[in-house]
Amino acid sequence: MIAKQLLPVVLAAAGFVSAQSSDKCTQDTFKINSQADASGLSGCSTLKGNVVIGENSDNTIDLSGPKKIDGDLQCKNNGKLITLKSSSLGEITGDFLLQNVTILSTLSMSGLTSVGSISWTSVLELQKLGFTTGLSKAKSVRIADTKIDSLDGIDMTTVALMDINNNHRLVSFDSGLTSLTDTLNINANGAGLQVKFSKLKSVANMTISGVSSFDVPSLSTINGSCAFVENDFKSFSAPNLTQTNSGSILSFVSNNALTNISLPAVTKLGGGLLIANNTALEKIDSIPKLKQVTGDIKFRGVFNTVSMPALDDVGGAFDVVSTENITTSCASFDKLAPAKYVKGGNGHIQGTYTCKGKIENANNDTSGQTGKSGTGSDSSGNKNAAGAVTVNGLTAFGLVAVGAFFQLL
Repeated sequence: MIAKQLLPVVLAAAGFVSAQSSDKCTQDTFKINSQADASGLSGCSTLKGNVVIGENSDNTIDLSGPKKIDGDLQCKNNGKLITLKSSSLGEITGDFLLQNVTILSTLSMSGLTSVGSISWTSVLELQKLGFTTGLSKAKSVRIADTKIDSLDGIDMTTVALMDINNNHRLVSFDSGLTSLTDTLNINANGAGLQVKFSKLKSVANMTISGVSSFDVPSLSTINGSCAFVENDFKSFSAPNLTQTNSGSILSFVSNNALTNISLPAVTKLGGGLLIANNTALEKIDSIPKLKQVTGDIKFRGVFNTVSMPALDDVGGAFDVVSTENITTSCASFDKLAPAKYVKGGNGHIQGTYTCKGKIENANNDTSGQTGKSGTGSDSSGNKNAAGAVTVNGLTAFGLVAVGAFFQLL
């Protein structure tokens, strides 16, 4: 009889304890200001809610215990945190955000394999990632303004966005990515940065600046626009690239060591091609199969040879100007020009047509704009011939697009 009377009390007490435990592990925001706060959550397998480390936290925060954070892990404007670690955490479903965490030097999350995204900016003393197992899943990765010298541990095969900039000790990046669906930005990292994407097959938008080598031997598809600006590599090669898709722009601008652009398998560019102010590039002759460009072609430089023997269809303007004599090269393109620019031209170039050599300021023009009215082919060596070219901004072309990329990132 007594047992029957006690049973509801026992069950009620058990329910109360269970509710307490559940409430402890589920909150809108878990505020961590001390190691005691973190240790108080060690009994939770999953933390349901955002974990926020405060601005005045202890020097060391150990989040060991929970295996999953169903939300964000954030730390902003913290000048005290030196060590952030967890031996148990394997997944963060939201954003792993570190912003202006100025003295954090040790990050150790040996079991972390999956995050919604990584966004680290101004983590000024961080040198190592501390992902021992390897991060295999993330939608986006942004790492900027750190002392990181290696990205070992970033092991995703597919990512939407990757932005690596202003990490001045980073001189090597070897990635196993196979697909990048939105944007790749690599800019202003360590001097002589060598980048290798040996398995990358597909990219959307890409802006690469300040690298000494960029290796993409497997790249076969470009779905957006790609800009290579102010790099130090001597050559660029994409041996398996066959075409770029509609609206894309491929740009090589102000790469002063560049002597060769090799696109041996490309047959179609679904947008435009801009090559300008690459002061060591004397020949543009390694795009042998290019047949169709749906947008504009603009070349500016010191080159003495331009050869695209398969070219037969340009939907936009053709605007090629060099400081050197390119009379022979221009003769091969004159036959494709509209007849109003070159007598006998077949009009397979459907926009304005300009092909000129011996223009002393040719290398200064990297605007992505082309001749509004065109000037035909000129081999007279008239230094002022370029003055006859009035310009007209073409849709999403040249450095206008390049600048837009940087603003988006």
